[in-house]
Amino acid sequence: QVQLVESGGGLVQAGGSLRLSCAASASRFSTYTMAWFRQAPQKEREFVGRITWSGSSTNYADSVKGRFTLSRDNAKNIMYLQMNGLKPEDTAVYYCALSWYSMADNTSSLYNYWGQGTQVTVSS
Repeated sequence: QVQLVESGGGLVQAGGSLRLSCAASASRFSTYTMAWFRQAPQKEREFVGRITWSGSSTNYADSVKGRFTLSRDNAKNIMYLQMNGLKPEDTAVYYCALSWYSMADNTSSLYNYWGQGTQVTVSS
């Protein structure tokens, strides 16, 4: 059974930075596509970004492109989301997700495991 545990959320002022981590218990972590999604109050869950198994390819939602950066350390089974230039509209619960499917993109149904989420609050 795969477990994903997010950490690093918190309260930050607009323009600030946070780094989220997602630790995975998966034995073959280095073979899986990983992603971040987020959900703000009264809104649908939305895609933030995804990273391929090797870390060589990343994709981002337009709303975070140029401000957020995905990376992963396969030796430690951890994925990171560096968030810079945070805005109040980035306030949400952030979830990491794992997909067995190498071509998984921004479609949440393609992800097999999800973490419990970590709250990010950006004050104006």
